Amino acid sequence: MSNIQIILLSLLQGITEFLPVSSSGHLILFSKFTAFPDQGLAMDVALHIGSIIAVMIYFAPTLWEIAKGVWKCRFMPNFKNDGCQLFYLLIWATLPIIFAGAALKYYGTDWLRNTKLIGWNILLYGILLWVIDSLALTARKIKMLEFKDAILIGLAQCLALLPGTSRSGVTITMARFLGMERREAATFSMLLAIPAILAAGLLSGYQLWAEGDIVHITEALNAVGYSFVFSMLAIYFLMQWLKKWSFLPFALYRIILGAALLADAYGIYDVASLF
Repeated sequence: MSNIQIILLSLLQGITEFLPVSSSGHLILFSKFTAFPDQGLAMDVALHIGSIIAVMIYFAPTLWEIAKGVWKCRFMPNFKNDGCQLFYLLIWATLPIIFAGAALKYYGTDWLRNTKLIGWNILLYGILLWVIDSLALTARKIKMLEFKDAILIGLAQCLALLPGTSRSGVTITMARFLGMERREAATFSMLLAIPAILAAGLLSGYQLWAEGDIVHITEALNAVGYSFVFSMLAIYFLMQWLKKWSFLPFALYRIILGAALLADAYGIYDVASLF
């Protein structure tokens, strides 16, 4: 894989991972509408690891508060301590995707990498984000969440195993449905990405190490580094944007992109001719 392909993929991943537009869908579509070969699932995971490192650095103060809270509570649930509460909310919200991911691993993922599925997911979940973000209340903060809220957001995250859905998009949509403020919803969504993507990254990293292919390992490490830089910029942009504005532009982008992909997939218009 060429270095330019890795840089372009990293740029695409960094821009799309935390904006609610589906990074996995864009990564799959990259090879379909360019001359570059499909980079494969292992490279996709490496790109996501770079994004997660960016989240951990950007939200380092929050993660430190979680660590202090858990230590103070001796790892016992205590919703009177904000750090401890957030830790267990994230644990509960992560449980559903562990089981869903294991099931998907068993049945395989190749059938998911097709334009029709991605197009429908980008379009329909874009419309859902638009509707819910427009109508939902904006009152609740993370510390107001309960276990049932965490489970609902975790169940929504399972839908992101289908390319085009957008992990950040679908979890933010559920959080907004539950009445969370936009920045609070985005923050919880990004923190929730840490355990799920780290687990996938450790598994993929172990497989690369076991194969012993130094070229693939070097490519993966480069992808992590480039993706980290672009992801930091995207996180900063999104958190600044949400101080004043809504998710409307991202929803409209999804609707337009989804419609274009479906037109291409069903032979109505050749989108590849634009590139």
